[in-house]
Amino acid sequence: MSDYVPYLIFGISLGSVYGLAAMGLVLTYKTSGLFNIAQGAISAAGAYAFYELRDDAGLSWPVAALIVLLLFGLGLGFLLERMSAALREVPTAQKVTATIGLLVAIQSLLILRYGFTGLSVESFLPTDEAFTITGVPVKYDSLIVLALGVASAAALFVFFKRTRLGTAMRAVVDDQELLDQTGLNPFRIRLSAWVIGSCFAAAAGVLLASIQLQLDVFILSVIVIQAFGAAAIGRFTSLPWSFVGGLIVGVLQGVTSKIFAPHPNLSGIDFNMPFIVLFGILVFARRGWLVEVGREIKTRAVPPSRVPVPARAAGWGALLVVALLVPSFADTKISYYNAAISSVVLFLSLSLLVRTSGQISLCHIGFAAVGAAGFAHMLDKGMPWMVAMLIGGLLAVPIGAVIAIPAIRLSGLYLALATLGFGILLAQYAYSRDYMFSSGIPTRRPEGFTDDDNYYYLLLGIALVAIAIVVTIEQTRMGRLLRGMADSPVALTTLGANVKISRVIVFCISAFLAGISGATTAGLFSRVSQDTFSSQDSLVILAFLAISGRRTVSSAIVAASLFHVLPAYISGEKTTLWSYVIFGLAAIFLAANSQGALQRQAREVWARRHPATTPAHARADSAPARAVPPDAGEAPASPAPAGAYAPSRYETDEGV
Repeated sequence: MSDYVPYLIFGISLGSVYGLAAMGLVLTYKTSGLFNIAQGAISAAGAYAFYELRDDAGLSWPVAALIVLLLFGLGLGFLLERMSAALREVPTAQKVTATIGLLVAIQSLLILRYGFTGLSVESFLPTDEAFTITGVPVKYDSLIVLALGVASAAALFVFFKRTRLGTAMRAVVDDQELLDQTGLNPFRIRLSAWVIGSCFAAAAGVLLASIQLQLDVFILSVIVIQAFGAAAIGRFTSLPWSFVGGLIVGVLQGVTSKIFAPHPNLSGIDFNMPFIVLFGILVFARRGWLVEVGREIKTRAVPPSRVPVPARAAGWGALLVVALLVPSFADTKISYYNAAISSVVLFLSLSLLVRTSGQISLCHIGFAAVGAAGFAHMLDKGMPWMVAMLIGGLLAVPIGAVIAIPAIRLSGLYLALATLGFGILLAQYAYSRDYMFSSGIPTRRPEGFTDDDNYYYLLLGIALVAIAIVVTIEQTRMGRLLRGMADSPVALTTLGANVKISRVIVFCISAFLAGISGATTAGLFSRVSQDTFSSQDSLVILAFLAISGRRTVSSAIVAASLFHVLPAYISGEKTTLWSYVIFGLAAIFLAANSQGALQRQAREVWARRHPATTPAHARADSAPARAVPPDAGEAPASPAPAGAYAPSRYETDEGV
């Protein structure tokens, strides 16, 4: 048993930091309804700021810590509160997209300031021996981290149970207008929560950097994402149980590290234990155990195009002509266009899933990686190129079916977190195995398409076939079922349709197309490895898709062009990083405006300033979207005639 003591001590210390990060995450989620996927990037920013003040500016660590907490607590807390307020009346998918945009923006800013290379740091906490357990020394830094976590959990528990502000924090997310009538200011309540949550995020980043003895924006972001597993143990609502969940996750990491150390094939499970816990809880929790905070907001339907059909056909024809002419003007940048055409299929698969069926996937790069690995292995076995590509796509289908299991039971935020956990687990555990990439697998292109120009036309043909498949699906009964599932799965079930089967089918189709994209991407290189497919790109491509429009095909083309072609014409690494900052901020802005909130606010301001010139119907149109309870107790003034339009629960004054 004494052999496990060092692992338990390290696990408890690391689990305390997980618990701190999880409590900050749950606190802001409970009070704003916004689950901050960018929590890891905020923690990394806090750690960089702390060590710059301590190491570069020469400040003592207490002073540096105080400055960081004030800076992040007050400054960043205010900005995050404003962002959460702007996202209050948008669907969950848009909230997820906005926090991903924040993640991309913060990470790009940190890389601009500190570069891609990680920094070595020294621990600021005392590392002297406090006492021993079975001969194993327990150091003061581990005790301090544990004591800090326990004290924070106890203080927050008392704060929520015993203070008026804590009670108000629990109420503000449900109905801030009603709370406002009690004399309490919802803005101040939300701001207090975001200040505390931002302080917890910064503290977690500083402590994790001290434990890891290094600063790396990507490593810190992933490590803090591991706190999502601790939050899941707390059901994303309980602060004390979130801290306990952090301890459980940390201990599991330590124990599995000891158990699986002699088994090379099982190495990596310990590091991925938080994602296993997260995925397992989300998949196997009983119904009603996980309930999203806040009111459900339905996504606005895409309005019919106002462009006449002949004009649209002419536009698509012109775009096809330009696509055919790309090799004639791309010159040395043809490789960027090849990557973009290959990614069109990937964005199509994601767009079909997100835009048409209303599902969320944060593991789409994982589907592409499975397709690429299967494609490369089939080539190695002597399969023809096209057959290998199709097999690669088909191998991704079972993975899509596995992801469809949580999609059957979950939706919105919890589906996004389940797919995120699965995608990171797949990348950090499976990519390095022999059945996937190992140290790398050679690939090739088919005969007659070995040069970049000819390969471009092959990729263009594959992309056109994928577009035809997606358009056909959208125009058939399957497309109508998927759109109905996105709008109201309960109503669809009432009509006799099987929503579960529809979700499984759409995930399998999406995974197949993503696998095809992974296979064609592998053909861009002579060798494909795990570095070709980053799990974080699953988040980035969703942000790019969000800023590229709302229609399935056109948004996929625009997103692929922004993701691959635009960087080819941007000179300099810093300019590219600044473009990512802009894309991240644009994702936040467009998510906040997805339900027309900014237009309504502008109309309200105009109506207040110019009441005489504003028609009555325009003043009515400025009313915000609302989620109407099913039993609101309001009877219509007169019964609607038979066959008349009946408004749904989720409606604005402008329509559904």
